[in-house]
Amino acid sequence: MLKFTGAGLGYRRDLADGFLSLTDHKIINFMEVSPENWLKMGGQARYNFDKAAEKIPVIIHGLSLSLGGQAPLDMELLKGIKTMQQQYNSFFFSDHLSYCECEGHLYDLLPMPFTDEAVHHVANRIKQVQDYLGMQISLENTSYYLHSPTSTMNEVEFLNAIAQEADCGIHLDVNNIYVNGVNHGLLDPFVFIDKVDKKRVNYIHIAGHDEDHGAAEEVKITEGESFNMVKGELRHLPTLLVDTHGEAVQKTVWDLLEYTYERLPHIPPTLLERDFNFPPFQELIDEVQHIASLQQKYAKTGLQNAA
Repeated sequence: MLKFTGAGLGYRRDLADGFLSLTDHKIINFMEVSPENWLKMGGQARYNFDKAAEKIPVIIHGLSLSLGGQAPLDMELLKGIKTMQQQYNSFFFSDHLSYCECEGHLYDLLPMPFTDEAVHHVANRIKQVQDYLGMQISLENTSYYLHSPTSTMNEVEFLNAIAQEADCGIHLDVNNIYVNGVNHGLLDPFVFIDKVDKKRVNYIHIAGHDEDHGAAEEVKITEGESFNMVKGELRHLPTLLVDTHGEAVQKTVWDLLEYTYERLPHIPPTLLERDFNFPPFQELIDEVQHIASLQQKYAKTGLQNAA
């Protein structure tokens, strides 16, 4: 059972002063860390994090279990994750639908082919992780920049199939859905939300992205298309979006989050990601509070339209 709710912010060392200066810790309901960055961290950075963790609940989100990889699971990393969960009383874990090793760590999240074979492979590895940790984990959809021609299903069908076979949760990254929809043009982000297994969605990420306007063109909404829409207006659609977590959340992504909340049967805890190019801390707080306001707005509707 999830032990955190509301709106959170990813903890980064550069944001330590902001977290420690909070006088009202209810402004940020939880903070997220990646175990790979903290298992061997000590000194002042670890001290600051531990001080923040005394006031704000911690959840753990992995970067490099390589759930889609071919190498054996990293049991040393899993041992460290289990230790962190116990140390910080944090009993939620998610990682990415990707792989990041090939005879060594590649330091990137590489895409999977959307095939039945890959479904069985990833689901089996998730089951191993769940057995070791003694809990259900969640699987995050990733941004990707090369689509495999061997794919036999679309992205949301692939995600749903793995989650069902592994009996795991779905960690929905709304920005990644939007980025992939624009970059590949294969699956409208709003259709993704319509088709995702909503009962399994138990955590959400939202973040900013960068736009390459090198060959941008003005695109008008047409019937059956909605991903380039900003409340019905024309917009300049870039040729490439990059999921950087280095900018403020775009209006189109906020719209997609609202659409998601409106259709889910519940409102999952939602985290703002920001990894670099940090603005004044108050600007991040403002974004977190905007998440909270949307959660409150849609929590009152009853969500009768969820399916």
